[in-house]
Amino acid sequence: MRVTLQELIEKYKQNIYVVAFGILKNKEDAEDVVQDTFYQYYISKKEFESEEHIKAWLLRVAINKSKNAVTSFWKKKNVSIDDYIDTLTFDTPESKDLFETVISLPDKYKVVIHLFYYEDYSVKEISKILGISESNVKVRLNRGRSILKEKLKEEWEDDE
Repeated sequence: MRVTLQELIEKYKQNIYVVAFGILKNKEDAEDVVQDTFYQYYISKKEFESEEHIKAWLLRVAINKSKNAVTSFWKKKNVSIDDYIDTLTFDTPESKDLFETVISLPDKYKVVIHLFYYEDYSVKEISKILGISESNVKVRLNRGRSILKEKLKEEWEDDE
């Protein structure tokens, strides 16, 4: 199965951007990863089983390209997280606070938390996307949740 590039860009551009920015913390680099990811799809001869398979493949490519960019010699200066968050829209102030806290997690927890809660992937699907075992995904989710719980608890206590 192949879907037109334009359809994929319209549907998944924002998802890929958020994943890339979460790793790179730089608007321009994240935009480059989005373009590179769609270019990779365009030149690929791969046949996909379904549109979900395409989305998972795109996210995996974006994650890999983002990780490569982090270690690249040409890594540029970072944009502050506040500048990035100002470009997003949130339903409530609490959802903005939660997103800020998720973005502050270490990469290995941030990626699984994002894929699970923001992209609605199952543990099994995340395992395939990241190329790690399902039990490893569960461990990362639990540890990520624990870190989030502690950070959010601290924020709530500070507000009192």
